[in-house]
Amino acid sequence: MAIRPTWKGYLKVSLVTIPVKVYPAAESSASISFNQLHEVCQTKIQQKKWCPHCDREISSDEMVKGYQFEKNRWVVVDDEDVAKVRTESTKIINLVQFADADDIDPMYVDKTYYLAPDGPMASDAYAVVRDGMQGKAGIGKVAIHGREYLVAVRAVKQGIVMHTLHHAAEMRTIDQIDELREVRGKSSPAEMKLARQVIESFEGDLNLADYKDEYQEGLRKIIDAKVAGEEVVAPEEQAPPKVVDLMEALRKSLDQVSGGKKRQAKVEERQEAKTVKVVAHKAGAAKKRKAS
Repeated sequence: MAIRPTWKGYLKVSLVTIPVKVYPAAESSASISFNQLHEVCQTKIQQKKWCPHCDREISSDEMVKGYQFEKNRWVVVDDEDVAKVRTESTKIINLVQFADADDIDPMYVDKTYYLAPDGPMASDAYAVVRDGMQGKAGIGKVAIHGREYLVAVRAVKQGIVMHTLHHAAEMRTIDQIDELREVRGKSSPAEMKLARQVIESFEGDLNLADYKDEYQEGLRKIIDAKVAGEEVVAPEEQAPPKVVDLMEALRKSLDQVSGGKKRQAKVEERQEAKTVKVVAHKAGAAKKRKAS
């Protein structure tokens, strides 16, 4: 199924304006969803729209949007009223500032979208702006889904992506979390060194495609088993061991990782030797056939 754009408008950098389409980068339908059923007959539950004043069910065409400005007092806002809000951000993503892309704190990122050129005439300007903003992030605003978002726009591979951002006023400060006030300020040099060694032993090139949603996979297996009428047996839940001596736990972690890497290196060494032996054997056999 073709992906539909969420928004159409223009990307503006100074006097350069590019027609663009906005596509969601994440696929929300990939997660397993459930419906509510009546337990007795397993019929899907219907959510009825009920007016307690008229004491009857109402249809969708009888519904309007209302804003409560005082207790039990509402003002009706229809689509024509909403259409009268014509800020620049409803049609234009105007990038008013640029900064290093690394300056964007991931905590502020809400959702991610792809920006694509809208039409062949927009492609050249799109490519030039993409190449010009390498390593940078443009800051602007966009009105989408009925509200205005602060956004960061940056170049990624052959395209441009847009992150909607939370405003600073929306973010809770870390000192609002009571438990964190009790955490000691700094570890001892010995603890810090050992913890760093353990962390460095897990370092490697990051590829998020290596990680799968094991919860969704497990849920799918349970659903398939129930559809097939098979009994589902849950694995025994194991509680993590309690850490009594932190330094000892860190040392054991380091030894465990080091031992695992040594065993893996030996396996790879044996596999490489086996491969070399097979190649040599094939080369020898080919040489004999050629000689005969």
